[in-house]
Amino acid sequence: MTEPVSKRKILTHPVYLLAFGFGSGLAPKAPGTFGTLVAIPVFWVLADLHLVWFLAAIVLMTAIGIYLCGETARALHLHDHPGIVWDEIVGYLIAMIPLAKDWRAVVIGFILFRIFDIVKPFPIGLADKHVKGGLGIMLDDILAGIMAAIVGGVLWYYGLQLHFL
Repeated sequence: MTEPVSKRKILTHPVYLLAFGFGSGLAPKAPGTFGTLVAIPVFWVLADLHLVWFLAAIVLMTAIGIYLCGETARALHLHDHPGIVWDEIVGYLIAMIPLAKDWRAVVIGFILFRIFDIVKPFPIGLADKHVKGGLGIMLDDILAGIMAAIVGGVLWYYGLQLHFL
C-alpha cells in the first residue's frame, strides 16, 4: 500500500506544488476559489502579451496542466482532488481572454468563472462526470473559462461593467 501524500510533499514536490497552485489548494475551505485568486497575478503578468502569445501561454499551461493534474491525482489516489487547482488557474486565464487588464474586468472574470465552475451547467457538468484523468480534471475548467469569457466579453463590450462596479 502506498503512503499518503503529505502537505510537506505537496509543497516540496514540483509537480504537486504546481498542481496545488503553489500551495493555494491546501486552503481548508474553498480551495478552488483560492486557486483562482492565484490566477489573478498570473493574469497581470501575461496580460500585456500580444493576444497570440497570451493564447500560446494558455495552450502551454493547459498541456502542462493535463500532466500535472493527472500525475497528482494518481499520487493522491483521487480523481480531481479539491486541492488540485492548476485547472482553475488556466480556466480563469481563459475567462480573461476578451477582458481588459482592468480591476473591474479582473473582478467580473473572477465572479463569472467561479459561478460557471461551481454550478457546472451543460456541457461543463457532463465533461466533469465523464472525462477522467488529467484531461478530465482540466476540461471542466476550460469549459467554465470559455463560458465565462463569452458572458464576460459581452458584458465588457457593451459597457455593462460600469453598472456592476
